[in-house]
Amino acid sequence: MTLVLLGVVLSALAQTPPKPLPKPLADAVASAQPGGYVGSSVCRMCHPNVTQDFFRNPHYKSVASGKEPLATTGCEGCHGPAKAHLEAQGGKTTIPVAFSLITPRQALDTCLGCHAKDLNRSDVRRSQHSQADVACNSCHSIHKPQTPKYLLAANQTNLCYGCHGNVRTQFSMPFKHRVNEGFMNCSDCHNPHGSPAATWRSGIRPRMVTHALGNEQPCLKCHSDKRGPFAFEHAAVRVDGCEVCHNPHGSTNAKLLRRTSVFTTCLECHNGAGDFGRQSDGINLQSPTHDMRSPRYQNCTTCHVRIHGSNADRTFLR
Repeated sequence: MTLVLLGVVLSALAQTPPKPLPKPLADAVASAQPGGYVGSSVCRMCHPNVTQDFFRNPHYKSVASGKEPLATTGCEGCHGPAKAHLEAQGGKTTIPVAFSLITPRQALDTCLGCHAKDLNRSDVRRSQHSQADVACNSCHSIHKPQTPKYLLAANQTNLCYGCHGNVRTQFSMPFKHRVNEGFMNCSDCHNPHGSPAATWRSGIRPRMVTHALGNEQPCLKCHSDKRGPFAFEHAAVRVDGCEVCHNPHGSTNAKLLRRTSVFTTCLECHNGAGDFGRQSDGINLQSPTHDMRSPRYQNCTTCHVRIHGSNADRTFLR
């Protein structure tokens, strides 16, 4: 009996004519341009909470110019033609591009329709974020951004910490870069949209690390005294990069060193194997003049003060 009544109700609902469109919406449907575009002004009738502040959005400049076609400007520039959406009187499934329903790859393709000029298309697609299905709308909020710059969905630091919790811990260590204090941002060193292959640490590709001038490490943007070029370069710096000795986010050791003391860091490479780690005259590091067991020799930088590179001495003494 219950099934019979349910069938009767569903049949009656199916025969009920749809509610007619309000006159402004009906007029918009009737005057739609080829392709089903009706204009962003029609969207304001039903979505005032989304569109009321849109004039503050950088995307509004395409609307303000008045020169762009409806297909590439305003709401329909991202979401597609709205005629079918009006005729169905709403519903996410009637919007050609509903970002909450499409895949990360589709969201990326939609944004790159305009932003391929600003972002290197190949770097974005092969970036670790894209490969992990982190789409543009995972970090950016077009309608309700929390930051006016870049339209981020949250403060940049907290946004990155949402996925990179291990990095949050590193920035709480005694010696660290001052990201939590607001002195710098993650994007000062990293490019979240991907970065080209680096010339340093080429065997292990850096994690979306941005480049300074001359395809150099981003560290040199601030630590310009380490840039060079030097007549005598420290191979570890030039080839492996700063990370071979330093933890860039934070460390329990002074100067962000990976090891607790300077000499143990140096001995990772300068261990006396073959000719590497010996002086030119063949003196071994465990000889009386370089006895690493003696505390007086354990601070290598007391003598080798130019360990990042020197223009005067091949052993970086000055």
